Amino acid sequence: MTEFTEIHPTEITDNAIKLIGKDWMLITAGTPDKFNMMTASWGGIGNLWRGPVAFAFVRHQRYTFPLMEANSHFTLTFYDAGWRDMLNFCGTKSGRDVDKVAATGLTPVEGATGAVYFAEARLVLECRKIYAQDLKAENFVVPEFDSQFYAAKDYHKLYVGEIVRCLTK
Repeated sequence: MTEFTEIHPTEITDNAIKLIGKDWMLITAGTPDKFNMMTASWGGIGNLWRGPVAFAFVRHQRYTFPLMEANSHFTLTFYDAGWRDMLNFCGTKSGRDVDKVAATGLTPVEGATGAVYFAEARLVLECRKIYAQDLKAENFVVPEFDSQFYAAKDYHKLYVGEIVRCLTK
């Protein structure tokens, strides 16, 4: 298996909009003893306050949510096109009901922060939570977005993570 090289986040050459919105990512929260990963296509990578950050959104009813709440770090991992079926699986099955690691063949790795990432990823962002906030109906400036994306009023929580380690292959 190819080894990772640590780079500074400013050295990421991917188009972040394509990377997250079209190629998708896994959000992983928890510790090596108890973690879950979920596929996401909403989020971003940028610069805020002290420097490089990533942000992700998790709905309260997701199995990943209490793990995001309970832990100080999380990871975002990105994969080559050959892993699309795995990403689809992790986005449609709940860790409450299925062992996603066994089902997908992913190899969990404990990161320097104690957060979990996967050996098969091509890009890993280890993030330290620095801000979290629930999305709220009254904060939508464009009300159509609330009705279009949250008809069930099942709002996401936004997590901003300082990128403390970036690994690539």
